[in-house]
This record gives sequence, structure tokens and C-alpha cells, in this order.
Amino acid sequence: MTAHKNKVDVRAFRSALGTFATGITVVTACTADGRRVGLTVNSFNSVSLEPPLVVWSLARSLPFAADFENCEYYAINVLAEDQQDLSQHFASRLEDKFSGLGFSEGLGGAPLLEGCCARFECRNTVRHPGGDHVVFISEVERFERSERAPLIYHGGAYRRLA
Repeated sequence: MTAHKNKVDVRAFRSALGTFATGITVVTACTADGRRVGLTVNSFNSVSLEPPLVVWSLARSLPFAADFENCEYYAINVLAEDQQDLSQHFASRLEDKFSGLGFSEGLGGAPLLEGCCARFECRNTVRHPGGDHVVFISEVERFERSERAPLIYHGGAYRRLA
């Protein structure tokens, strides 16, 4: 095992983080002026069952970071194993990521994507600076789940459960 101290080799650090398998989500919101925004996120986890809280983080350098910091609600859409294209779509720099996609409106107009494993509708309650990211801790107001298998990300590649 290679140990790294002091000045971090960002590529090596990212590779080490990649050994932790995660699910893939798309976080969506509707801005005060009615624009829909969304992005692919794998930094999602539970915090508390009572009250129901979840956490995710967002790079401050993204042009729409302020849209998520300022919205009242957003949705966390947990992608199913057959939604890799949707993950890549929301990871792109397309101007209108919702054109031609099937979705319904959740709390605060946050888009709820179709075909997901689970969807969490969250109130944007707490934001903390976290280095080059913003850490969101959110209260889940509504959620739903299906019996679909999740899309997994590990070692820099999409995976499926065996």
C-alpha cells in the first residue's frame, strides 16, 4: 500500500477514493426564475433516520453551484442499472439537460426523473463550506423507491451488482 503525506497528489487521491463503490444519483432543482438544473453526483449518503437527513456535495467551481445553494428544494434521483446514459447526460455540459426527458415535478418544481431506483425530495436546509466543495445536509420530506437494481460506480467505471 502506498502512503501519501503532506502535499496530496490529486490523481492518486482520486484513485484511492475510487476504490469505494458508490451509487449514482442525479440531483435536480428548479431555480427561482423557473430554470431546471441537474447534475450527476455520487457523493450522496444518509445522515440520520430521525429526522430523515441526507448529505451530498457539489464542487464550488461549477457554474450552477449557486443555483443549488439558493433553491428551496431539490430532488435526489438514484439511478437504476440501465440508466448509465442518463448519468452521462447529466454529467455533460449541455445547456438544457431536460429537453426530451421524461420527468414530473416534485416539491418546489424539482424534476423527478422516471425509472429510478429511488427518489428523495429534500428541503435545502444546511450548507457548509468543505474545501473546494459545498456540503449539503438536507431534510427528506418525501421519498419513494422501486425494486430496480442500482447503477454502481467503482474504480472509474460503471458497474452492476452481480
